[in-house]
Amino acid sequence: MGKDVNADIATIRRINAVPAILQVICETTGMRFAALARVTESTWTACAVLDTLGFGLSAGGELDMATTLCHEIRATHETIVIDQASVDEQYCQHNTPRIYNFESYISVPVFRVDGSFFGTICALDPLPAQLKNSAIRPMMESFARLLSIQIQSEENFQLTEAALQKEREIAELREQFIAVLGHDLRNPLFAISAGAELLLRKATDEKSRAIIQNILTSGRRAAHLVEDVLDFARGRLGDGITVNVQPCPELATALQHGVAELQRVHPQRVIHLRIGDLGDLRCDRERVTQLFSNLLANALLHGEPDGPVEVSADIQENVFVLGVHNQGPPIAPEILAQLFQPFSRPPGGNPQRGLGLGLYIANQIALAHGGRMEVLSSAEAGTLFSFRLPLA
Repeated sequence: MGKDVNADIATIRRINAVPAILQVICETTGMRFAALARVTESTWTACAVLDTLGFGLSAGGELDMATTLCHEIRATHETIVIDQASVDEQYCQHNTPRIYNFESYISVPVFRVDGSFFGTICALDPLPAQLKNSAIRPMMESFARLLSIQIQSEENFQLTEAALQKEREIAELREQFIAVLGHDLRNPLFAISAGAELLLRKATDEKSRAIIQNILTSGRRAAHLVEDVLDFARGRLGDGITVNVQPCPELATALQHGVAELQRVHPQRVIHLRIGDLGDLRCDRERVTQLFSNLLANALLHGEPDGPVEVSADIQENVFVLGVHNQGPPIAPEILAQLFQPFSRPPGGNPQRGLGLGLYIANQIALAHGGRMEVLSSAEAGTLFSFRLPLA
C-alpha cells in the first residue's frame, strides 16, 4: 500500500461523518455492505467499511482492482447502479457479480475539490434491491460531494497542524539559538577581554602592548557583533526587543559619552553635538544610546569623509527628536526602501564593518518605544536619520 493511500485512509478515519453516511446508505437501501474506497490506477483500498453481511473486508483491506467495477468508474466518472445483476443486460455476463456474489450494487465516484478522482462510495448485497427508480442514487451522489468538501477540509487542517508543529520546532531552535548567543558566546568573549585588559596593565614593551590592544579591540568588536545578532534574534525571531521605559535625566550625558567613544575611533572626523532641554523624557536610556550609536557609526562610515556629522537631541512640539545628519551622496530610492531590513548594506559598503544589522536594530528599538525612524536623503542636504518619540 502506497504512502499516499495510507495518508488518505488516515484522512477518512478522521472524518466523523463517514460512519454515519455508510449507516444511512445501508438503512436506506437494505443492503448489508457499504464502503468508501480509495481507488487508484492499480489499487482498490477500503478506507471505511460497514459490513453486516460477513463480506470479510475491513478498513485498510484491498481488492484486486481488475476484479472490481471501480476501474470502470475511474475511467468514465459515471455512477453504476445494478438492481439484479443476474438479469441485468449489461452485467449479467460480467465476472465481478459472480466473484463477489452480489445481485444489487451501487457505486458513485468521489472527487477531490480540485476535480481529481479520489475513489468511490459503494454498496452491495446478495439479494436484489430496487435502486434505479429510487432516491438512493442522488442521495449517494450528494454524499460524495459532501465527502469531497470534508476531505479537503481535513487535509487543510492537517497541513495547518503540520505547520504549527514546524513552528513549535522552530521556536525551540530559536530559544536554543538565543541561549547559545547569550551564554556560550558572550561568556568566553568576556573572559578574553578581561584577560587582555589584565595583560595590558602588566605589559611593559610597546610591541606586547600593541598585540594585546589588538586582542582587546577584536574581543570587544566580536562581543558587539554577538550583541547585534542577539538583538536580531529577539526582534526577528522572538518577541521583539524589550525596553525598560523610565525617567531618563542622564540621557544627555549618555549621548555625550556615545559621541566621545566614536570620536576616539574616528579622531579625524568632526562631530557637532547639540542637545536641548530634554525635560521629563521617559525612555530606556541604554537602548536609546544603542540606537544613537548605531546611527552615528553609520553616518561616520557612509558619510562624506571630510564633512562634519551633525547630532541633535531636543523636544519639538511634544515629540523627542534625535537626529544624525551627515553630508555625502544621497541614498538611492531602491536602497531607502530596504534600509531598515536586516543584513542590508549600501552599495560599496565595507563588508568588514559589520553584519548590516545596525539600522534594523535601531528601528526595532524605535518601534519598541512606540516611536519611529525617519530618513531624508538628497544630493543637496545629505542624509538625516531621525528617531521620533511622541512624549504622550
